[in-house]
Amino acid sequence: MRASNHLIGLLNFLTFLLSIVILGGGIWLSSRANNTDCLKFLQWPLIVIGASIMVVSLAGFAGACYRNTFLMWLYLFVMFFIITALIGFIIFAYAVTDKGSGQPVMNKGYLEYYLQDYSGWLKDRVVDDKYWAKISSCIRDSKVCSKMGRNFNGVPETYGMFSVRKLSPIESGCCKPPTDCGFVYVNETLWNLGGGLVGTDLDCSKWSNDQEQLCYKCDSCKAGVLGSLKKSWRKVSVINIVVLILLVIFYVIGCAAFRNNERIDNNEPYGEARMTKAQPSRIYL
Repeated sequence: MRASNHLIGLLNFLTFLLSIVILGGGIWLSSRANNTDCLKFLQWPLIVIGASIMVVSLAGFAGACYRNTFLMWLYLFVMFFIITALIGFIIFAYAVTDKGSGQPVMNKGYLEYYLQDYSGWLKDRVVDDKYWAKISSCIRDSKVCSKMGRNFNGVPETYGMFSVRKLSPIESGCCKPPTDCGFVYVNETLWNLGGGLVGTDLDCSKWSNDQEQLCYKCDSCKAGVLGSLKKSWRKVSVINIVVLILLVIFYVIGCAAFRNNERIDNNEPYGEARMTKAQPSRIYL
């Protein structure tokens, strides 16, 4: 087997390993979609891209092993469109999660999330009544709020302890009222009206001590979901960028190796075409 075939086979094997990384990212997003982020369509493009890379890399590996020119050509042709799709997915992921972030609160370890800080397609998707009904139901079923409770040697967590906790975006937005409301802490998911005026935030009137309601109707909960999605997607996007760079490098090397195969198959000495073009034309009188 020619050295270039060995190289193409190795590159396809490495590409196969990269596809496992991409699939892993999609599966991780899927697990978070079922248990944490609760938006269940965003992970599928990544899973499809990862599965496509896996299948195509296996075809290219088989083509290199059996010196099947068609399979190697098919690998390079399809991989070009897969790389293009991955670039598009990365740009899309950054574009839809570009706006919004948690806001720090004085003397608190957690951040507050406000829906007006977010904008764009993803926000419109989350706030849509049809989708939000499914998302809020998913959050409720995941028991994320009921899992917030902590005890220290049998003693429930105090407000001072709770205040310095690093809450997730969904815990902060969905499982407690906004800090501006001035509610009095009883436990992590039970807050009573304070002696003063209730804050002007509309979410203050949406808070309920009913453990099946809490702040699931609040805009802060929707903002928390958006904040959680942003964190998840940014983590996966960093991995995707690294994978994309490696894929492009492997693709360029693969194209060069495939061109070398064609040159040998055609018995074309290296540089022949270049030297032919470089010869000056003769003028006969």
